[in-house]
Amino acid sequence: MPTKYILVTGGVTSSLGKGIICASLGRLLVARGLNVTVQKLDPYINVDPGTMNPYEHGEVYVTDDGAETDLDLGHYERFLDIKTSQQNNVTTGRIYYDVITKERRGVYLGKTVQVIPHITDEIKSHVINLGESGNYDIVIVEIGGTVGDIESLPYIEAMRQLKYEVGRENTLSIHLTLVPYLAAARELKTKPTQHSVKTLSESGLSPDILVCRSEHSLDTSIRGKIAQFCNVDIEDVIASLDAESIYEVPLLMQKEGLDKRVIQKLNLTTSEPDLERWISFVDKIKYPSANVKIALVGKYVEHHDSYKSIVEALIHGGAANDAKVNIKWVQSETLNAQNIEKYLGDVSGILVAPGFGDRGVEGKFRAVKYARENEIPFFGICLGMQSAVVEFARNVAGMEGANSTEFVKDTEFPVIDLMLEQKNVKDKGGTMRLGKYACSLKKGTKAALAYGIDSVDERHRHRYELNNALREDLQSAGLVVSGVNPEKDLVEIVELADHPWFVGVQFHPELRSTVYNPHPLFISFVAASIAARAKREEEPVAESTAE
Repeated sequence: MPTKYILVTGGVTSSLGKGIICASLGRLLVARGLNVTVQKLDPYINVDPGTMNPYEHGEVYVTDDGAETDLDLGHYERFLDIKTSQQNNVTTGRIYYDVITKERRGVYLGKTVQVIPHITDEIKSHVINLGESGNYDIVIVEIGGTVGDIESLPYIEAMRQLKYEVGRENTLSIHLTLVPYLAAARELKTKPTQHSVKTLSESGLSPDILVCRSEHSLDTSIRGKIAQFCNVDIEDVIASLDAESIYEVPLLMQKEGLDKRVIQKLNLTTSEPDLERWISFVDKIKYPSANVKIALVGKYVEHHDSYKSIVEALIHGGAANDAKVNIKWVQSETLNAQNIEKYLGDVSGILVAPGFGDRGVEGKFRAVKYARENEIPFFGICLGMQSAVVEFARNVAGMEGANSTEFVKDTEFPVIDLMLEQKNVKDKGGTMRLGKYACSLKKGTKAALAYGIDSVDERHRHRYELNNALREDLQSAGLVVSGVNPEKDLVEIVELADHPWFVGVQFHPELRSTVYNPHPLFISFVAASIAARAKREEEPVAESTAE
């Protein structure tokens, strides 16, 4: 069977949730026994999001093969329980870079290089190559941006051409749009959807299915009106209403019949979807047996997408413990000795988040110290782990003024230092230690007990590491090195033995957590936080001695 391609576009406004719709449709098709992957085509001219500010882009999602990609790839992996790669995210910058490189090599034999056919051919080749690389039944292609944007036009044109090249029977176009509710008129308005479909059709790509985001239900008359003006059957007008959790969206899409219409239009024969595990997971999220409050300490907390995978991994870890994790967002820049009790005194776990630069880092050090001294379960990720090492060096190992050379280059105790292979690196994009690396675990440690195995592979994105020149001094003071990279003897995990749960990891475990395979460290951290809450509730309140 030839690979089928589902082309997903968006209209009216950005942030409608194309990524979640693609991931949800992918989950439904995988549940029917199909081999599915999802690809994101991003219109921005950056080669990748690796150098972009988190406030601009949200988190950078890293794949096993070291690609710095769009955060939507995280949704794809979490929903479909698959591994993505460099091939799953394509940007305009990368397309132009590849075309210009070919032109310099003489690949085009002296011809004038143009948007059509050279840019569009390059876009199509990335889509088709992905389909062929994994023997996929279906490739869902999400086209970023909004229909009508100048930067999206080459992608729309490439997809129009693709329909004819692979056969129209092997492609399907889904358009995600908005049906707003006007409170003054007390009615839903279909005109934005009509105009969006018109704009898409003028580019030669007519939608086969419309997914309509709305805050209110779409009755038969509204669906009929949309169908009539947009040249689709009424059964192909799918309502996408707001949901309490993104994990409910696949179930809502199944109820609307999205997957059924897709397999009918692509002439596929499949089994009925098996969603028992997914339904069980959603039930645990909606009806938990316990609640636990965990502080997420970082410098981008105003923009939650900066920590999207961490948030989702906490949800997964909570569900595995039949508990809901309530995140308390704490701006590290505001933490000081006077207010730390106010911000962290009511939480049962503290997670210090990754990041770059020195803004807010002293607040992270204070959060680590608070967790260590008050025996609150602590989880440090990347810079969070480095913060734990700095705090331990200063306040336990007697290394006054210890720091990372990222922040103080001439510190007397550089417990965190630039990796050797990074010393001469000048370019910022794609040059960090990226992707999957092995980690050997020390038996009997918290990390080893959480994983239940001796060796793991985890994804990285960093330039600085624990300085091995000071490693022995730190260990002598009580810091436990529980995970190392066997190839280069780099420290990957540190922890404290005399603490209920205190673990810092140099890698990014959140990037490997999925609905069906929650990450072991997040499961263990949430379990420790639940235990800490129970212990605190059991402790008697000290009587006041004030008269």
